[in-house]
Amino acid sequence: MSNVILSEIHGKVGLIRINRPEAMNALNNDVVDGIAAAIDAFEADENIGCIVLTGSEKAFAAGADIGFMKDFDYMHAYKTDFITRNWERIKTARKPVIAAVAGFALGGGCEMAMMCDMIFAADTARFGQPEIRLGTMPGAGGTQRLPRAVGKAKAMDLCLTARMMDAAEAEKSGLVARVIPAEQLMEETLKAAATIAGYSLPVIMMIKEAVNRSFESSLNEGLLFERRAFHASFGLEDQKEGMAAFVEKRKPAFKNR
Repeated sequence: MSNVILSEIHGKVGLIRINRPEAMNALNNDVVDGIAAAIDAFEADENIGCIVLTGSEKAFAAGADIGFMKDFDYMHAYKTDFITRNWERIKTARKPVIAAVAGFALGGGCEMAMMCDMIFAADTARFGQPEIRLGTMPGAGGTQRLPRAVGKAKAMDLCLTARMMDAAEAEKSGLVARVIPAEQLMEETLKAAATIAGYSLPVIMMIKEAVNRSFESSLNEGLLFERRAFHASFGLEDQKEGMAAFVEKRKPAFKNR
């Protein structure tokens, strides 16, 4: 695996760290392909129940690498399926992915964080979509995921003025799940990821799938999907163990089946 991506295992949690400090973790194909390869490995590892994606104290990712993109023409961007080809691997992960964001998450960095299932932000985090300053627009979900998270007005504000949003505003707006003191960010994120990974993996994946379906369907269709998944959970050994453990007042021993 490329050294621009560092991969670690913490118990049942897979940690992926973007490691381009000289470029403020700017995203190019080496970085994104490395993230995809690490996700592939953690998805294939039956011991891993949750994935954390992070950067450095200064930057989660300060954006896509402008030097890498500046000479693209339309046909190159289109024929190489730029962004869709590899960035979207985060979106298709079946196990939960938590973005642990400190410092700058701008442009493609903000969009990559939004591809994750939830964002935990250090109190130093700064989010923004400044592409308009470069004569282009957000292209990895900034005009689509951001309004779903924070609403139309604030998404328009961020995308059209290029201003940055701090962690407190991001939490208030619904973009991030938790704001954590910077020095505790990784400890608290890994703790939450370990909590998730301690539950039944089939149920973890079913819940993620159902929540994501809520953004893609009407309420009634979403409820039908949820109900069928809920019914299916009664076919799991882990459901039998979980409910028996509750009745017997003991901790369940889930076997991920």
